[in-house]
Amino acid sequence: MSLFSLSKKMKKLKLQKKQTQQTGHPQPVKAIHSALQDQIDYIKEKTGNSTDVNIRKLQLGDGIGPNVAVVFIEGIADSKAINDFIIESTMNHRTVHNSRPLFEILLEDVVALGDVKEITDWENLFLSLMSGESIILVDGSHKALSASTRGGEQRSIQEPSSQVTVRGPRDGFTESIRTNTALIRRRIQNPNLWMENMKIGSVTKTDVSIMYIKGIAKEDIVQEVRNRLKSIEIDSILESGYIEQFIEDEALTTFPTLYHTERPDMVAGNLLEGRVAIVVNGTPFVLIAPAVFIQFFQSVEDYYGRADIATALRFLRILIFFISIIAPAAYIAITTFHQEMIPTQLLIAIAAQRETVPFPALVEALIMEVSFEILREAGVRMPRAVGSAISIVGALVIGQAAVQAGIVSPAMVIVVAITAIANFATPAFAVAISSRLIRFGFMFAAATFGFYGIILGVIILAVHLCSLRSFGVPYLTPMAPLIVENLGDTIVRLPLWAQKKRPRLFSSELENRVGENQKPQPPKSKGMVNSIIEKGDQDEN
Repeated sequence: MSLFSLSKKMKKLKLQKKQTQQTGHPQPVKAIHSALQDQIDYIKEKTGNSTDVNIRKLQLGDGIGPNVAVVFIEGIADSKAINDFIIESTMNHRTVHNSRPLFEILLEDVVALGDVKEITDWENLFLSLMSGESIILVDGSHKALSASTRGGEQRSIQEPSSQVTVRGPRDGFTESIRTNTALIRRRIQNPNLWMENMKIGSVTKTDVSIMYIKGIAKEDIVQEVRNRLKSIEIDSILESGYIEQFIEDEALTTFPTLYHTERPDMVAGNLLEGRVAIVVNGTPFVLIAPAVFIQFFQSVEDYYGRADIATALRFLRILIFFISIIAPAAYIAITTFHQEMIPTQLLIAIAAQRETVPFPALVEALIMEVSFEILREAGVRMPRAVGSAISIVGALVIGQAAVQAGIVSPAMVIVVAITAIANFATPAFAVAISSRLIRFGFMFAAATFGFYGIILGVIILAVHLCSLRSFGVPYLTPMAPLIVENLGDTIVRLPLWAQKKRPRLFSSELENRVGENQKPQPPKSKGMVNSIIEKGDQDEN
């Protein structure tokens, strides 16, 4: 157990001890009343007599007066399933067995649903009711039935908008946790794909599931994920970002230590490598742990095409990342301290452009960077029909007007524009927004020390990345520490038949994922052509 989990557990034990000392004894579990009307009155009292809580009284058997009640919340329960398999079957059931209680008749003969369970206390009853299940109350019984009727209006499965690919599946996660887990199970049809459910949030009671492949994922990592999730104490979980802030290894960093995606195929691929998926109800973004730095520059499309093309694209993404970080800083350093590095003709052109600019290169860069950040944020927050127009028109108008007014030079506009485009080309938004913040630090370092400041910033950045961990896994794995057999899926992407080993720090004893002699070995094409020609000549003769 890590120090993080141990400290959280000790804090939780102290809180429980304090609550016990204040009350004198643990809070008892409140049992369900036996009278049907008392049960209904208590539900109305606890829910504030809310209009979306529907209560339908029914008569089971040939008795007098209602002896059964069905309670469900309109909008999050499937009303058709309730009408067909609970209400209609109860009303049509007229056989009375005096030797059997009504509760057993409902459980064994009447309710025609697959998932039906008994409930003996009010806490579990309200948990089931608020999650979309139907509660069946029986007069004279201290127990209730919970039938799985979760449904209601939900967003249909659509193509992910944040991770668009040219080749690959077009389905993406939705806000329904069961739909999301089903999309993952359709891709990994293996009983070793295990799932554990829990509820987090003292008020919201949000459903959270962790998924991993037994035998591939390391048990230490799975247990660490489990411990960190159970140690969360908060009143609400509205999105997976809430959980990410509680379970990440390092809070004082701009780099993400968990990966989030809305693509089921990407989650399936990471599960097969030994990672753990955290699925949260109410959001289409699934968390993946542990995460490494090089993972944010990989696209799921890399595995659907040729290895040489994927390798070239990954090199390009790494180059794009460094351009988005140091391009304005390099321009500031060159124009301020290292003019000898610029060709003479270009130096004369830049000097002529900057002749009317009253600000130093740092202030000039800050004006343009802040202006572009404002335009980018405005384009994101405005309606889609207007946002793109504002971004494009605003950039053109402001850039051209700033040059004509002599506030900035045309060269600076070009550098900032290239930087913004490079930032958009980064596959993961979490790393792209990190580079936007780090860029300003490099700009100040370049304005102070020139290229020496940039080099010093790169060293500090490398040391910081080496110090990060994600659930105990080094952030720069497998490059630091160096694991040679896992380098085939980093900056270089080897063909699938050459990637025989799973990541050593993620996977358990099942490291081999490709069989022997899987390299394509077709017959020699020349021999095949010659044999066909010879056979054709023989047929003609």
